[in-house]
Amino acid sequence: MESLKELFKIGNGPSSSHTIGPKLAAEQFLSRCPNAESFRVTLYGSLAATGRGHLTDKAIESVLAPAAPTEFVWKPDVVMPFHPNGMRFEALRGGKIFDEWVIYSVGGGALANENTKPVDKKKVYTMSTISEIKEWCYREGKTYWEYVEECEGKEIWDYLDNIWNVMCDTIERGLNNEGVLPGGLKVSRKSSTYFVKSNSFTGSLATRAKIYAYALAVAEENASGGKVVTAPTCGSCGVLPAVVYHLMTSRKFTRIRALRALATAGLFGNVVKTNSSISGAEVGCQGEIGVACAMAAAAACQLFGGTPAQIEYAAEMGLEHHLGLTCDPVCGLVQVPCIERNAIAAARAFDANTYATLSDGSHLVSFDKVVEVMHETGHNLPSLYRETSEGGLAKNMQR
Repeated sequence: MESLKELFKIGNGPSSSHTIGPKLAAEQFLSRCPNAESFRVTLYGSLAATGRGHLTDKAIESVLAPAAPTEFVWKPDVVMPFHPNGMRFEALRGGKIFDEWVIYSVGGGALANENTKPVDKKKVYTMSTISEIKEWCYREGKTYWEYVEECEGKEIWDYLDNIWNVMCDTIERGLNNEGVLPGGLKVSRKSSTYFVKSNSFTGSLATRAKIYAYALAVAEENASGGKVVTAPTCGSCGVLPAVVYHLMTSRKFTRIRALRALATAGLFGNVVKTNSSISGAEVGCQGEIGVACAMAAAAACQLFGGTPAQIEYAAEMGLEHHLGLTCDPVCGLVQVPCIERNAIAAARAFDANTYATLSDGSHLVSFDKVVEVMHETGHNLPSLYRETSEGGLAKNMQR
């Protein structure tokens, strides 16, 4: 598996696969064709179907247009065999193509094609399943974050410290922003209202209201193109920060414990990314919100002192109970149903942690088995339910 630095990335929303990845691809293509007189970019499959709502063209234009005129060709009906998020970059001089590059945005801001798959990058982790890692934890008397430190080195804590700073900044910025989100759906921000109301409640209702508010704050910032951390994607970036932030502010945990929780969460997300996918265009929203819920559940259980078995159980529940979740953004915007899903998944992660903590960690279905089933389920979903805006809520809301 790759470093957690490839999972937790800082960038602007609303979509890691539709904005961060394409922008990175544009930067790489420009660096190899700096003298082009013009560029032509063809978007295929999901990138073409929901690209305008996800601001894919704007992300690419921000890089290429200052260098040379840039033309876009949209082909939503053409799905490339490698991945639904396909892009073809062409550099022209004298009206003729002198260089071209086909690349895919495979989720979480990562790029790959037939020649440069993500797994070809430097492997940091020797084990790539939770079953193996959990066995190591019990054999060595350690826990998941210690495995992260052993593989990544102590410098990973500086990286995660910066990640946590950005997550906190996004929550605090989101809680103070109000108004209508861009895009035409006229969706109003709700995080500040939920947070104010949360202070009127007590007990479990106050807890849940705050978790909702924090998740909404991040998801709304993402929807407006603000700075967020992929966790594991932009579309699901509100779940993990909401849960950890709530526990940090309500339980007064030390900062290092927050970083250890992020390390644990990242390890579970990394396993899914390696053995399946975190791309909504490839496996549906179960690969985004489902994985985010699993990561947040693992983080919460880590903070509460859960055993490796309890942490794995919490993560397993977080993912299992999102199996089959479709990706059907209305108008291609990461707003409906995406923003609410972040809030509900954050609360569900908290519940999964509670359920697992009450147990001894024993359970029938392993996390790795759920990852395997998620992969199979995702590829069996009809393409119209995988980030094309051609089915589900997206289609019915247009009627």
